[in-house]
Amino acid sequence: MNQSAGLGEVDEEQLLRRIARGDRHAFDEFYRRTAPWLAVRLHRRCADDDIVAEVMQESYLAVWQAAASYVGAPAGKGGAGGWLWTIASRRLIDAFRRRARQREAVIAEPVRSEPAAEDEVLVGIPDAALTDALAGLSPELHTALKLMVLDGLTARETAGLLGVPEATVRTRVRRARLHLRRALS
Repeated sequence: MNQSAGLGEVDEEQLLRRIARGDRHAFDEFYRRTAPWLAVRLHRRCADDDIVAEVMQESYLAVWQAAASYVGAPAGKGGAGGWLWTIASRRLIDAFRRRARQREAVIAEPVRSEPAAEDEVLVGIPDAALTDALAGLSPELHTALKLMVLDGLTARETAGLLGVPEATVRTRVRRARLHLRRALS
């Protein structure tokens, strides 16, 4: 405890330098200072406590393993906190992607025997018309529609992946659907 007593006056960048040299007490202090705000920030983007806990663990493991890369990098915006958030947000996106792949594996074999509503609607539409209608979407609308409709992500998960507010995702999907409805009618 004596070694960590002097860490209270050390800033996060200095803690990372010490972590890069393998200082466990500096790591503990860095975690104590940053974990509360990181957890809050992750919970704003993901309501699943298990995913947040997994991302936290992966993020701090990455800090322990890669602190030297921060120390060797030129000073950037956000300092140590910005660097940690970059790590955590990438881990969160990876977690969302893993979840989407798991859902795809579960959904791969349809459970019901009657056609889905989307299939019934698409029966009368030639493939070329649908392809043309989708091609008329802006990249932002197309991506949001694909993630929510085809990949089955929630608006919150899609927002996390795209780095935009949840309301923006919902607006983009609504605009994409309106565009497709007009194009296909």
